[in-house]
Amino acid sequence: MRILKGMQKVPGGMMVIPLVLGAAINTIEQSVDFNILNIGGFTQALFRQGALPLIALFVLCHGAQINVRQAGLPVAKGAVFTIVKVAVGGFIGLAVGWIFGPEGFWGLAPLAVVAAMVNCNGGLYVTLASQYGDSTDVGAISILSITDGPFFTMVVLGAAGFADIPFIAFVAVLVPIVIGFILGNLDEDWRNFLKQGTHLLIPFFAFPLGAGLTFRNIIDAGPPGILLGLATVLVIGTVGLLSTRIFGKLRAAGVAIGTTAGNAALVPLALANIDPSLVPFEPEATVMVATSVLVTAILCPFYVAWWDKRLGGKADREKAAAEAGK
Repeated sequence: MRILKGMQKVPGGMMVIPLVLGAAINTIEQSVDFNILNIGGFTQALFRQGALPLIALFVLCHGAQINVRQAGLPVAKGAVFTIVKVAVGGFIGLAVGWIFGPEGFWGLAPLAVVAAMVNCNGGLYVTLASQYGDSTDVGAISILSITDGPFFTMVVLGAAGFADIPFIAFVAVLVPIVIGFILGNLDEDWRNFLKQGTHLLIPFFAFPLGAGLTFRNIIDAGPPGILLGLATVLVIGTVGLLSTRIFGKLRAAGVAIGTTAGNAALVPLALANIDPSLVPFEPEATVMVATSVLVTAILCPFYVAWWDKRLGGKADREKAAAEAGK
């Protein structure tokens, strides 16, 4: 049975499928009043309580992939794309909070909106940038990857007063990133070794995240979660496109930042563990973000391709390839 390859064919499948499986088991447990995941030992530690330590290790592994030796245009593009993601996504999330309050509207709390719009699906970005851009667009991931995880969501919500985030909490989130960054830049072997964790750990922290939900949460998140995904693709992707004007002409690769990272679904839980006032919003926010992961993974490639065709990107690449072959 090719279970892994089947999961990988589903957009965001390595995150979404274990999350849904965890929610299914939790729903059954509540129906029959028998908690198989709460039997103690390794089972409970991994499948019920394992999300936070695995997320911490995941963040450390990502920190190791930030290469300080990357320079020039890739860094400049990465910085611009990161600013767009954080500024635009943060503003929209805060606007929802300012207008509708911390509970947001239609279930879309600022916690869910910021987490979905600020975190970029790095794997999908690299795939699309390699197809519709050039090596400098692909290299931008060295900076853009710092949007992964809860840090920027904490910064946005904390600065605006929608979350009470003590300074030490920012330090606590940064420590694993910094340790990974130091290891990865001191030793290329460590970077390559830890790179495995950026993929390996996802389904294992996704399952306990799902085990804290029920299918009722997922069903309730349907239309609002889809709206969140659409807004991420259309708004963030379009602004990403416009930002490429800084480097000459509009390039469809900029649209590829209009995604939600699979690991963004961990952000609500991470912040709820820091600020208890966010606990009531965490379950719904998690499934909203998970829905956005799925929607953006499906729609963003089509939106990038549409802009590439409109901008004549294919003709430009064919011309460049012909000139290189002379």
